[in-house]
Amino acid sequence: MAILVDINTRILVQGITGDFGSRHAKASLDYGTQLVAGVTPGKGGQHFEHGSHKVPVFDTVSQAAKESGATVSVIFVPPPFAADAILEAVDAGLDLVVAITEGIPINDMIRVKSAMKGSKTRLIGPNCPGLVTPGLGEKSHGGCRIGIAPGYIHKRGNVGVVSRSGTLTYEAVWQLTTRGYGQSTCVGIGGDPVNGTNHLDILKMFNEDPETEAIIMIGEIGGNAEVEAGRWAKDNCKKPIAAFIAGATAPPGRRMGHAGAIIGGEDDTAAAKKRILAECGISVADSPADMASALMRAWGK
Repeated sequence: MAILVDINTRILVQGITGDFGSRHAKASLDYGTQLVAGVTPGKGGQHFEHGSHKVPVFDTVSQAAKESGATVSVIFVPPPFAADAILEAVDAGLDLVVAITEGIPINDMIRVKSAMKGSKTRLIGPNCPGLVTPGLGEKSHGGCRIGIAPGYIHKRGNVGVVSRSGTLTYEAVWQLTTRGYGQSTCVGIGGDPVNGTNHLDILKMFNEDPETEAIIMIGEIGGNAEVEAGRWAKDNCKKPIAAFIAGATAPPGRRMGHAGAIIGGEDDTAAAKKRILAECGISVADSPADMASALMRAWGK
């Protein structure tokens, strides 16, 4: 089952001919992802070639979706143009848009969020590593990799991972894989203050997914999204959850790492979040190295 994407999901890449987009498009093709189209204005009619793959390039998202059957877009477009790229995918009626781009102005994202009200499109990101639903083949090939995550560390299994941090996502995945525990889907939601999908959204999906048996949730200082998710889980989720909150040493008012990782009040601190999550029955890891162990404690493994 997994959530959001699987081996049958058809993907298009906005910005496929750029250096960053082309590099990760190749990695996704190597992983077995059904990458069926690219979009670069002015380069319609060309092809993006990699090994035996020959991916058609279109001028617009609507053309690409109509011709290829793509339902998901991943965006590797520079920050000044990324908001319009997101809205183009929304206007094309895609089911999911994954915005990898870092540094999109907050005002632009406020405009995007307002314009997306009432649409059927879900946004992951921006400033995120994307998502991976591992496959069953060698090194999990045959799955769906969208974004920049290293595919080889993933293994098919029953643990869902949701995180604001890309590198901590990879750390949690590697800890699980080396212990022999695979993942159902791993979702990097990004660390910007205005994003499309939060911890609670993903927890609800994992809770409803029969394949997901346990969950790792990774957060950081700033905002209250992790607390909201924890309080919901206390009353609604029976699956074991482990959590880690980054930024324990951050002083008030200092941004750490992500644009959204800034302490604005007492409840935004790592200590406050860890305390509340523990009160909600979630197994809280004290360090990044303890994330898989914290889940094993909650899971009884």
